[in-house]
Amino acid sequence: MTRELELRKNFFDERLTESKGIAIQSIYLGGGTPSTLGINHLQIFFSALYQHFCVMEDAEITLEANPEDLTPDYLHLLRETPVNRLSIGIQSFHKADLLYMNRSHSPEHAMQCIELARQTGFTNLNIDLIYGTPTMGDNAFLQNLSKAVQMGIPHISAYALTVEPNTALEVFIKRGKSQPVDEEQCAHQFELLMDFLADHGYLHYEISNFALPGMFSRHNLSYWTGAPYLGLGPSAHSYKQNQRSWNPANTTAYIQSIKNGVLPLESEELSSAQQYDEYLMTSLRTMWGCSLERVESGWGIEKVNELRKQSEKYILQGLMVEIDHHFILTNKGRLFADRVASDLFWV
Repeated sequence: MTRELELRKNFFDERLTESKGIAIQSIYLGGGTPSTLGINHLQIFFSALYQHFCVMEDAEITLEANPEDLTPDYLHLLRETPVNRLSIGIQSFHKADLLYMNRSHSPEHAMQCIELARQTGFTNLNIDLIYGTPTMGDNAFLQNLSKAVQMGIPHISAYALTVEPNTALEVFIKRGKSQPVDEEQCAHQFELLMDFLADHGYLHYEISNFALPGMFSRHNLSYWTGAPYLGLGPSAHSYKQNQRSWNPANTTAYIQSIKNGVLPLESEELSSAQQYDEYLMTSLRTMWGCSLERVESGWGIEKVNELRKQSEKYILQGLMVEIDHHFILTNKGRLFADRVASDLFWV
C-alpha cells in the first residue's frame, strides 16, 4: 500500500510533478479490521502518506476497530499516530446478539473499550450497532440505544442485519441452526431507531448515520456529496471527475502488480445518466435531499420537470416532501429509500 501511495501520489491532480497537491481533509482506515495491524505498520503507512500528500492539520483520521483490539497498550500507542477518530464495531450490548453474529467480544468488553478510548483521549467516537437480529427484541434494541446515549457517543451508525453470501451465518440459517432475518422486525426497529435518537438530540443526516450537532463524519459526507476520493489496497475503489476505478479483490494479484510498478486498476467513465442516478441515490439518503437547482445545472430544466412529475406519487403517499427546492424523504420514506431512488432513475 505504501508503494501504491507513491505510484498514485498525483491522483488528485495529474498535472503536478513535485507538489503534494490539494490538502486531504479525511483519511479512513477500513473496512476490514485495520486495528489488527501493529502500530509500527500504521506508522509506516502514515509516514508514506504524509510524504506524498498534503494533509490538513485538522484532518479527520478514522480507524475502524473491533473492541477486543482496543487494549490499553494499543490505545496509548495509537495516540502517538495521526489517528483522531475511532469507529468501533460494538454491534450490540447484549450477549445473545453477539453470539448470534459470531462476535468474539462480550457486552462488558464493549463498554470497557469505549471508556478506555475516552480515558486515552479519543473523544471523537462512532459505534456501529446492528438491529433486526432474531435474538433482539424491541426492548433490547432500545436498551442498546440508551446505553449509547448515556455514554455520550457523538456518532452512531446503525445497520439492519444482512446475511452475506458464503458466510457462516448464511450456512447456519440454511441448516436451521440459526433463525432467519425478519424483514418486518427490521423495518419496525428502524422506526424505533429514528424516533429514539431524534428524541435525544441526534440528527439523522444519512439513512444509516446519526450524529450530535457538529459531529457529522467528514469522510461520509465526502462520499455522499460526490467529492473525489482515493482508495488504496485490494478491492479499494477511487473516484474523481465522473470516473470510477478499482483494484482487484485478489490480494496476491494486487501485491504482484504493485511490486512490478503497475497499477492493477480497472475503471469506467460514468455516463450522464449514471451520474444523475448516483446523485439521486446519494442525495436522497441524506437529510438535505435532492437539490432541484443541482439537477437543473447538471441535466437541464426538462429533467427537473420530469423529476417533479415522477415524485408526485411519493409526495402524495407521504414518503417525500419538497422543502426549499429540495426533495427530501420523510421518516416513512426512508424505509423505502432504495426503491424510491431506483424508481426515479434516468428514464
